[in-house]
Amino acid sequence: MSDIALKIITPDRIFYEGKASAVEFNTTEGEIGILPGHIPMTVIVKPGILVIEEDGQEKEAALHAGFAEILPESVTILAEIIEWPDEIDIERAEDAAERARERLRNRNDGLDVVRAETALLRAITRINVLK
Repeated sequence: MSDIALKIITPDRIFYEGKASAVEFNTTEGEIGILPGHIPMTVIVKPGILVIEEDGQEKEAALHAGFAEILPESVTILAEIIEWPDEIDIERAEDAAERARERLRNRNDGLDVVRAETALLRAITRINVLK
């Protein structure tokens, strides 16, 4: 079976560049799994765990937002934020999750609900990729 050329770029760095036999991540339309020969499409990334299958092993990262271009032989993800598990501070993520939950519980008139929900989802993604 052939591989997919995978490139993940952030504003700060090339996060990943290599070959993968499969890639999985969340989109605004749901979870997507990509294998070689996938139909061409562009998707919006939603916070969740990115799984890269490489040489029979899985690598996981916390992918928070961005866009992905999927072609039959390649996937390019332009990510706002993506982190390997060893780059995540668990205490900070747990604190962020609690702050977001508190804001959502005490909904003030000026609360940006979508922003608070996104902050909670990002914190939960960070916590889950460490488990």
